[in-house]
Amino acid sequence: MLISRSFRLCPVCIRVVSRTCGGKQGWRTLMSRSTSMKYDKLTEKVKLCGIVVPKRHCQGDLGDLYNNKSVQKYLQQLMDEYESVSKQLQHGFLSESDRKSLVKKHTELLPLANVCGNIDQARKDLEEVTSLLQSSAGSRDEDKNLTLLLREEEAQISNKILALSKDLIKALVPADPLDPSDVVLEVVSGRTTGGDICQQFTKEMFDMYQGFAYYKNWDFDVLNYTPAEYGGLHHAAVRIAGENVYRHLKHEGGTHRVQRIPEVGLSSRRQCIHTGTMTVIILPQPVELDVHIDPKDLRIDTFRSRGAGGQSVNTTDSAVRIVHLPTGTTAECQESRSQLQNRDTAMQVLRARLYQSMMGKETEQRHTARKQQVGTRHQSERIRTYNFSQDRVSDHRIGYVTRDIKEFMRGGEALEDLVLDLLEHSEREALLQVVESSVGLTPSETGEPSG
Repeated sequence: MLISRSFRLCPVCIRVVSRTCGGKQGWRTLMSRSTSMKYDKLTEKVKLCGIVVPKRHCQGDLGDLYNNKSVQKYLQQLMDEYESVSKQLQHGFLSESDRKSLVKKHTELLPLANVCGNIDQARKDLEEVTSLLQSSAGSRDEDKNLTLLLREEEAQISNKILALSKDLIKALVPADPLDPSDVVLEVVSGRTTGGDICQQFTKEMFDMYQGFAYYKNWDFDVLNYTPAEYGGLHHAAVRIAGENVYRHLKHEGGTHRVQRIPEVGLSSRRQCIHTGTMTVIILPQPVELDVHIDPKDLRIDTFRSRGAGGQSVNTTDSAVRIVHLPTGTTAECQESRSQLQNRDTAMQVLRARLYQSMMGKETEQRHTARKQQVGTRHQSERIRTYNFSQDRVSDHRIGYVTRDIKEFMRGGEALEDLVLDLLEHSEREALLQVVESSVGLTPSETGEPSG
């Protein structure tokens, strides 16, 4: 059996904890930016033994927030509100509108109240078992079999409380109504000096997301594809449809940086590392896009496809470009031989871009009190670095670092691992923001970083 080993570096005392496990998937290691140099030295020693060690930043599980004082205070407020609503519903003198409002609120709070009740009952059961264990331990006629059964029950109840606490925290996390939406994903090459690594990297990123769509069993439809020389890619736009696509991809939007030694040329012979960038843009496509577009505000152009399509694609004016004149927003599609179909697709992309612009303004206004560390949607923000020379991928928002960059770029389990970490961190931040605004606490009073 293959044995993989992980190491966790505590950012406070630089303590190393290792665990071994069998199986295909290796354990992930948690790190802090302040310990990255120490980790790199440790990793080099471990790699000498033939062990690959991926790692991620230690943020704690989402369920850990259950013990947060401000979260407990917020939860108590909700339970007090639930009791108040329940008492008001018992009154016979309520107007129809008031009763509907109270019933709606009662329905929203009922699942939380049920989980809290289950936790309270489990804690009472745990106290009884603990009391029996203490009494039996002090008895001369201690029954070892009874003690063993009590300890097993104690462990089961403790695990039940932990699971219920996690469920409760997840129920408190505000839902994003766009999570189930399909998306339009765009990859755009950046600029660099000394080669075409940006275009090549953009092509690799396109392939990575195509692999991830295949891994998640999503539909991956190419809308626009503009290749570059030497097998690279200038720009591409695709529609990805499936289950909770936006939920999984919404934190991929931003600037991605690549660091590598070119394969050919003087820099290759000198082993010079070049740096380039590309941008990923994620546009949600809800079922109903509430964006009004006046046809008078549109300019529609047709042209011949620049892509690598069939002969009829490249020799007819089937490609369509639509410009929204008031904002300057542009969308185009050239993948179909049908000009009408390309026009419909370009309109969908245009609506998605205008909707994203509206969302960005609302998001900025909504989060002026607390800066979000994840999901800011600022496309100029460098969110991740892919260092091919050091075989390392680093996400700068949560301090996640993983090795085996080739495996990561396949867009399978390794990418999903990071996506899930980003989701958990985002949900943690969203919940803390709600808690702070509800109980009137500052980030320092919650015990969490302010971002």
